[in-house]
Amino acid sequence: MRQFVVIGLSSFGYYLCRQLTQRGHQVMAIDRSSAKIESVQQSVEKAVLADAVDKDTLSRLGVADADVVIVCLGEEIDSSILVTLHLRELGVKEIWVKAMTEDHGKILHMIGANNVIFPERDMAERVAYSLSSANVLEHIPLAAGYSIIELAPPASFVGKTLGEIDLPKKYGVMVLVIKELIPENVVSMPSAAYRIKDSDILVVTGKDSDLKRLQTV
Repeated sequence: MRQFVVIGLSSFGYYLCRQLTQRGHQVMAIDRSSAKIESVQQSVEKAVLADAVDKDTLSRLGVADADVVIVCLGEEIDSSILVTLHLRELGVKEIWVKAMTEDHGKILHMIGANNVIFPERDMAERVAYSLSSANVLEHIPLAAGYSIIELAPPASFVGKTLGEIDLPKKYGVMVLVIKELIPENVVSMPSAAYRIKDSDILVVTGKDSDLKRLQTV
């Protein structure tokens, strides 16, 4: 069980708290709004009414003991920068911070954020990617130029085995998982003998350029 601290209960911070708790993790939520703390206190292990901009408060709450601290003060750019700086000085192991602009994100990286989150931008990219291709059900960026997609199999794939369509050789991509909908099942790292059904969903990874070629089949 991992320990998380979420600072700032914006909509993103609120739902992040709930999702982390539902996945079995310990979560401390910190916000200076009593209404926001009240809204989340039934969903987390500990909800604290406090101003995280104060370094002594963060130290007293023991945030440095957490596995990950997530700063969700994106709209308050000055505050998110200051809190991130405090967290780094307190020796927090892993710091994730929500950013509003590219410049904001650059500053956060410079002062010690391990990961910078752009929720609105990233979600817009995922939705646009899915909408631009009828077969793509989900898109998750991995790194620059690489992604994972969930793909409904093209008609030409149905009834053939993975070995017969040979995606690594023909398209340079790999099938990680197949989600069988009828009956409901998940096949991890399917073998070349797996025969594709029209009700399957393929979870595929590779270069974006190769994945784009696959979508034109």
